[in-house]
Amino acid sequence: MHDHAPAAGGIRSASHRRLLAISLSLTATIMVVQVVGAILTGSLALLADAAHMFTDASALVIALIAAAVAARPADDRRTFGYQRAEVFGALINAIILILLAGWVGIEAVGRLLNPGETEVAGGLMLVVAVVGLVANAISMWLLSRAQRTSINVRGAYLEVMGDLIGSAMVIIAAVVIVTTGWMPADALASIMIAVLIIPRAIALLREVFSVLSESAPEGTAVSDIRQHLLDYDGVVGVHDVHVWQLTRGAPVFSAHVSVEPALLADGRSAKLLSDLQSCLAHHFDVEHSTFQIEPAEQSDCEPHHA
Repeated sequence: MHDHAPAAGGIRSASHRRLLAISLSLTATIMVVQVVGAILTGSLALLADAAHMFTDASALVIALIAAAVAARPADDRRTFGYQRAEVFGALINAIILILLAGWVGIEAVGRLLNPGETEVAGGLMLVVAVVGLVANAISMWLLSRAQRTSINVRGAYLEVMGDLIGSAMVIIAAVVIVTTGWMPADALASIMIAVLIIPRAIALLREVFSVLSESAPEGTAVSDIRQHLLDYDGVVGVHDVHVWQLTRGAPVFSAHVSVEPALLADGRSAKLLSDLQSCLAHHFDVEHSTFQIEPAEQSDCEPHHA
């Protein structure tokens, strides 16, 4: 269940597309700064972080396209609309993250094994990394509210988080280089960036596969929903229950509800249906629910499923 408190105003309450566009502008700007910084300083860590920024910029473009497609209305062919576009956008983001982590790791190990005469300008590296850290912190703050309800925005949020951590690693490496002159710190920071990327990418993939496999949303207790429905007067059974989600924050519910024959005879089924749908919406944040109301003796003759 989610908090129903009204959202506060401000820029973080803007549309998902606007927030993604702002984050894209910040990411693209810092990416250019880091590429220039990597060239001037010879830092692999800065270059890796710039590559991550480039990947994030591409992912944000994908997220923006997915958000635009998801906003298209439903039609006779796609009756649920295009909300699943967000899920596919998140899937692409996760794959990009994994590929990026592999590239960064290979490059970093290669530099550790063959350090050569690599020299890194630690001072300039530190300045560029601090600028990146501040920009990523702003992007995370902008996306922090929206990522709770959109798997697509969450994908972008996780990538920005990776950039933030990456910038912190680069700062540490730059400080080590400036104070001690130990150049391998740059390659080690690159490896740490790669290691930090993988768990986040896997977590995002798991969430995507959960949606695509039509599993019940995380935190949704089907038994609790069933009990809520059974507590209504006249309801004697709930079966053929199905709970899934179109994308993050868009759960769908369907069930067969067995009721006392007297309830149908008295014409109270319409009110019961309205009450059941309100229960799902208010208590479990399920705005789209479908119920088949049937007399108890009929449902007792049919096979019951979870």
